[in-house]
Amino acid sequence: MKYMFASDIHGSAYYCRKLLEAYRQSGAERLILLGDILYHGPRNDLPREYAPKEVISMLNPMKQELLAVRGNCEAEVDQMVLDFPVLADYAVLVLNGLTFFATHGHVFHQDHMPPLKAGDILVHGHTHLLKAEKVGENYILNPGSVSIPKGGNPATYGILEETSFRILDFEGNTVKEIRLDGKPEETV
Repeated sequence: MKYMFASDIHGSAYYCRKLLEAYRQSGAERLILLGDILYHGPRNDLPREYAPKEVISMLNPMKQELLAVRGNCEAEVDQMVLDFPVLADYAVLVLNGLTFFATHGHVFHQDHMPPLKAGDILVHGHTHLLKAEKVGENYILNPGSVSIPKGGNPATYGILEETSFRILDFEGNTVKEIRLDGKPEETV
């Protein structure tokens, strides 16, 4: 099965539209949001077309297709306007036979790992920096930021297909790729 991962929409109606268009075209079964959905946060400039109410109206009709975790910008008021749960600090997902610890990244990240078994995968956002690496016995994935990318990266999202994780820009170009099945890594 195919799954899409995205983080850090930060209330950008422009990038939410692009994300949902990419999601529809991808054929993914679910869209997994890794936090910071509506608010831009005090450390970020306003993203393009900052319009949280529009983001709400785009995401709520898709509630059956969304899984989300809480970002450092989510608050109880966000849950009051969103029709899908957004306040869980993490989710443990088994997708295509792989175990993912999905979180935003402001608590658990490469330098403060959650308790994982060998081969498990930590997937998070928060840094706005894309990553797909094997670190020790685990994998660290960050699909980058949908609306406010950093480090010279383009706006990106991730696709899990079978045991391959690709990070793509909104033109459909693969920016980075990694195999998550323990076979020799193939990175682009």
